[in-house]
Amino acid sequence: MALHLVGSASYNLKRFNDSLGFLNRANRILGNLERVGSSEFDIRPVSHAVQLLLANTKTAMGRREEALLNLRRCLELKESILEPDSRELGVAYRDLAEAYAAVLNFKEALPLCLKALEIHKAQLGQNSVEVAHDRRLLGVIYTGSEEHERALEQNQLSQKILKNWGMGSDLLNAELDAANIQIALGKYDEAINTLKGVIQQTDKESETRALVFVSMSKALCNQEKFADAKRCLEISCGILEKKELVSPDNVAEAYVEISTLYETMNEFETAISLLKRSLAMIERIPQEQHVEGNVSAKIGWLLLLTGKVEQAVPYMESAAERLKESFGPKHFGVGYIYNNLGAAYMEMERPQTAAQMFALAKDIMEVSLGPHHSDTIETCQSLANAYSATGSYALALEFQQQAVDAWANHGLSAKDELREATRLLEQIKKKAFESMSNAVSQEALPLSHGSDAVPSKLEQH
Repeated sequence: MALHLVGSASYNLKRFNDSLGFLNRANRILGNLERVGSSEFDIRPVSHAVQLLLANTKTAMGRREEALLNLRRCLELKESILEPDSRELGVAYRDLAEAYAAVLNFKEALPLCLKALEIHKAQLGQNSVEVAHDRRLLGVIYTGSEEHERALEQNQLSQKILKNWGMGSDLLNAELDAANIQIALGKYDEAINTLKGVIQQTDKESETRALVFVSMSKALCNQEKFADAKRCLEISCGILEKKELVSPDNVAEAYVEISTLYETMNEFETAISLLKRSLAMIERIPQEQHVEGNVSAKIGWLLLLTGKVEQAVPYMESAAERLKESFGPKHFGVGYIYNNLGAAYMEMERPQTAAQMFALAKDIMEVSLGPHHSDTIETCQSLANAYSATGSYALALEFQQQAVDAWANHGLSAKDELREATRLLEQIKKKAFESMSNAVSQEALPLSHGSDAVPSKLEQH
């Protein structure tokens, strides 16, 4: 308990490494007590406190995948301590679901959130605030899983409860969620009407108002009303600039979304500028390390897209390191960054280094996306192309053949991709044959005895 207390003090002072050291020591002691058995008192509440603070500390350090293991242990401890239908246990299920949703693992998040909803409905009734929060999170999870109709249904049920309880700020956020789901469904006019209703309920300088204008711009972009979309983004940025010091994490996140819309409108310089502003804020917030990785990757990609290849590389290298620390070395995001690095090195005419990057990307994508995912196959083709550029035709043929076989497994849906992959395979075979023929020709050249002849090594000797 003393180690937990000093770990907590270190955490609040943002000395995360110190906090982790104290908490790990506390955890080892608790592990020993659990093994030998302690009849003095129930150690589970202390274990829960230590595990929860371990999760918070690791999250603050950007180590979110590790933090999930501690949060999972927290839930197990609560399951053993609390009644199976208690409100608090329902909240524990929802908290873990939210943590999985934050790292985009919606498959793990869904059953946990449904369990929370089941407990809260049974214990508190259909119209409780806890049920409203469960349904709102379900809407987020279904949106992430691209089940937008289900998401909208849960959102509307949540809104109905929040209205009954008069929870104004939560209701506004739920309405904003609803508009974003409507945009995802292609219901742009409905979304704009929803957003107009939300604007009337917000303060002129509030963050919520800024986010409403971002969503409004998104709807207008999809309708190709670019002048109106840009005006909305200008209003949003005007509000957000004044909030940079107050809530840098929220503003940084908003800038990332705004940059995406400028990218959609081919305003790449503005998009890059906003991302750099976002990155400058995020770098000062330790717990946003995973976001730092994503933003660096996006800057790198846009610089690559606009031909600024040498500027792009350090951003992408930094992004790969940050994401590996936050999500582990086999996360699909790391794979995409290595793939882009490979493309950058090909542009810089460094095919050997490019091949190394594509090989790393392929290994990660095979684990995270599967060997027959279209992005994995395209990375395999890029690897073949890189090896071909280095003259390593045997390896190039091997990987291009893998790509052909993988597209063939997709059947008729990938007939164009299969045709192109087969064409590339034949192209590499032709290059390999020409290279071999040239080598044989060089070896078979007879020695010339003319006046310009170069003496052999034996003659020189």
